[in-house]
Amino acid sequence: MSEFLSSEGKSLEVRMREMTQARIRLGRFGAGVPTKAAQSFLLDHARAREAVWSRVDEAFLAESLDALGMPFVSVTSDAQDRAEYLRRPDLGRKLSTAGQLALADYRARYDVAIVIADGLSATAVNVNSIRVIQNLATSAMIRRWVLAPIAIASNARVAIGDPIARAVGAKAVVVLIGERPGLSASDSLGAYITFDPKEATPDSQRICISNIRENGLDSERAALEIGVLLDKMFRERFSGVKLTALNSP
Repeated sequence: MSEFLSSEGKSLEVRMREMTQARIRLGRFGAGVPTKAAQSFLLDHARAREAVWSRVDEAFLAESLDALGMPFVSVTSDAQDRAEYLRRPDLGRKLSTAGQLALADYRARYDVAIVIADGLSATAVNVNSIRVIQNLATSAMIRRWVLAPIAIASNARVAIGDPIARAVGAKAVVVLIGERPGLSASDSLGAYITFDPKEATPDSQRICISNIRENGLDSERAALEIGVLLDKMFRERFSGVKLTALNSP
């Protein structure tokens, strides 16, 4: 069957592969797929499994934040180790007692708290978080926002940002967290933004920006979108689906 060609002479397959990393037009060999496609699938599956068990490179994050002149503090959730974290999602949402005590020394009046959380892919955090924070810091300086010290949270879920923000006295929190790895990407970072986080903040009061990575949403654009959302939250005094509905036709 002949291929459809674009005005640039590119085939449909080439154009589709330029737009997505998803598995498309793999071909077939007998009753299965070609060996190359099968091996690629197994490799990506192994990378996804590895990402779930990966660890945040705290030395790299510390060095990078020091270079940016941004103070930070390391905290943990109530999950004692990675295995318990994966078995008990509820514990990953709770800030440990030691974490509460560590943050008590930093309590003040801040506009935004930024949390780096390993989530389900520390790989994503190691690769993408610093670039996002660097751009966010620039946005904060332009807007004259006061940033709380960065919290690096281990074995953490999204909701751990709520007690962290309350502990330091921040009006809003941005949680940069490793997203669940898939077979197309294991380095995808998500940003969850919440205004006035409380003890039992429902997920409907958060706004998520996902797929922050080199082959997805670049860090500069992500930081820009986060800044715009925070502007709206500070103006309207709420976040989540209610804020999203304001922009709906």
